[in-house]
Amino acid sequence: MRFCAVCACAALISAPAAAAEFLGRHIWQPPGPIAGGISALWLGAGGRDFVALSDRGAWFRGTLSRGADGVVDDVGVDGFGRLMRSTGGDLRGGEDDAEAIARVGDTFYVAYEGQHRVMKHADIATPPERIARPQAFRNLQNNSGLEALAADAEGRLYAIPERSGQLERPFPVYVFDDDRWTQPFSLRRDGQYLVSGADIGPDGRLYLLERWFAVLGFRTRLRSFDLEGGDERLEFETTLGAHDNLEGVSVWRDEAGRLRATLVSDDNLRPLLQVTEFVDYVLD
Repeated sequence: MRFCAVCACAALISAPAAAAEFLGRHIWQPPGPIAGGISALWLGAGGRDFVALSDRGAWFRGTLSRGADGVVDDVGVDGFGRLMRSTGGDLRGGEDDAEAIARVGDTFYVAYEGQHRVMKHADIATPPERIARPQAFRNLQNNSGLEALAADAEGRLYAIPERSGQLERPFPVYVFDDDRWTQPFSLRRDGQYLVSGADIGPDGRLYLLERWFAVLGFRTRLRSFDLEGGDERLEFETTLGAHDNLEGVSVWRDEAGRLRATLVSDDNLRPLLQVTEFVDYVLD
């Protein structure tokens, strides 16, 4: 989501309110003409290879360097460029709001707001293929559409919009399987938390990243569910200003076998007020 309100720089680090262990953060300055707006993150199995997307239609890929404590301490970019239309050429205005990414085998899927859709990329740097676009996507709210995308071990996609339409209405989860979309379950919504990202971890659970925007910054929450929307667990919840606008999440296991979450923030292209940061947590 592209925020229109101006928020204070969220650099006040404070302890999370739940049991997950916060390991640290790393500030990153993305290269290229679209140097920010990072809204989506995919990590390889070891937490190092990455692809990140900007909600201004750019992609970045490379390798994360991690220190002895496992925290990102450098970002090596091997390439970057603009996301393309299925017919070739750069995305046009209103088409470029990339908000989420998932991978099935060697294929990337990208979810967009604005023109709410999911596109299929054999390579993130090449033109994608169109996949089915259900009527439910066309009815999503402007600037509050598809914000989260995840893929399970069977190759099914799980897409979740930022808003559910009403404050107490659950977030719908759309599943793409056998070349069609269904909406088999929803996830509980409460307070002012809105969806900002998702992933399915190596433990087979659906992890939902949420943020609560206030004038002075953001609260962040990570919940997890089974793949039918049950067995809800709170992984962590931060106080106001603990992190910037976290929008991308990837859950993976490190060499010690610990379940890890790496998250990345969207600076809304306001480098004087916000930052692009990688954040690392241990979940177990």
